[in-house]
Amino acid sequence: MPEPTPRPPDDEPELRRAMELLFFAYRDFTGEADAMLAGDGLGRAHHRVLYFVGAHPGIPVGELLDILKITKQSLARVLGHLLRAGYVRQVAGESDRRQRRLYLTRRGADLEARLAAAQCARIRRAYAEAGPDAAEGFRRVLRRMIDPDDRPRVDRAMT
Repeated sequence: MPEPTPRPPDDEPELRRAMELLFFAYRDFTGEADAMLAGDGLGRAHHRVLYFVGAHPGIPVGELLDILKITKQSLARVLGHLLRAGYVRQVAGESDRRQRRLYLTRRGADLEARLAAAQCARIRRAYAEAGPDAAEGFRRVLRRMIDPDDRPRVDRAMT
């Protein structure tokens, strides 16, 4: 089926269509991972922690809170579960022993790798079907959807 002709970006029906596409894409992007996580009694909040701890080994808890924009209580519940289940370990900071740095255990790294493989495969297929120009445009749109204050952090993480 051919792609619809793009409308001006300020056209509300087109913006609502983009919203709907995002909802469906997110549902399908997370669905396979959700099924894998459910087998271990984990959910999307656990997945986000696993992803960012895996992407940034040694990340301080405070920085993880800044990235996830969740309360300390929410993170404590999720992180506590991951620590007890052996997916994540925490180590006191070298210069500040009160600081807690987070690392994936072998078990956590294995799960995160399986989750990432499934999601990478979905993105890879979409990029291949849409083509390189569309993939680059998609990345530009996603980046601009991020709050401007967070863009430098994302840019640093992507280099």
